Amino acid sequence: MVAASIQIVEGNPHLRSLLGWHLQQVGYWVHQSADLQQARDVFLHRQPSLIILDSELPDGDGIEFCRWLQQQRQSLILMLSARDAETDIVAGLRAGADDYLTKPFGMQEFLARVEALTRRNRTVSVPVVLDYGDLSIDLVQRRVRLKNELIDLTPQEFSLLYVLAQAGGIPLSRTELLRKAWPDEIDNHRTVDTHVLSLRKKIEIDPRQPNLIQTVRNVGYRFNSDVVGAEGSARSRRPPIRPLTKLAEI
Repeated sequence: MVAASIQIVEGNPHLRSLLGWHLQQVGYWVHQSADLQQARDVFLHRQPSLIILDSELPDGDGIEFCRWLQQQRQSLILMLSARDAETDIVAGLRAGADDYLTKPFGMQEFLARVEALTRRNRTVSVPVVLDYGDLSIDLVQRRVRLKNELIDLTPQEFSLLYVLAQAGGIPLSRTELLRKAWPDEIDNHRTVDTHVLSLRKKIEIDPRQPNLIQTVRNVGYRFNSDVVGAEGSARSRRPPIRPLTKLAEI
């Protein structure tokens, strides 16, 4: 399956983070927005193929935003709402939503609804493998190879690397990384530092002088894909890593 680009517009930070994490685990590209102002900016810059939209947002009505999105007609819309009356569901669908899911809902049903919608819109998609020369990140199998060597990453290390790579070289703060790469709300920045250190030990030539995952002073970390080829060539002189059959499942 080719992974779609998905935007989550949800005012509840815990639910937004949880949904984003689960979507990333099955290979989707995810962009998160906390309010309507962020949502418009992200939509115009990222052009996602599917938008998961809360009907009630901190700075406005999700229904009105849905109508605005319908005029763009570039994305499918899955509306989430605590309102379960028939009139509310009809209002959401008439505003332009392609599907309507009432809260609370089960994660398996949510993922099934997303999969059903993305099957309808295959034109806007991203590769199943992110290729950076000697480094490849398989979003479906959740495997990472460096110079054709399979790297033994934990599920959390994979999520962290995926989020950094997805940012396209833009530095991400520790707070952003906790929100995007971790399944639960965590407010301990040292957790990020610990996992970055562990990840560097597995993919850097010299973890003490990292080139691939760089520290950005007073900001956080960034993924530097420009050095992958050089690092892969140097790493190829190391003893090979014992092949894995499959990464651990979440």
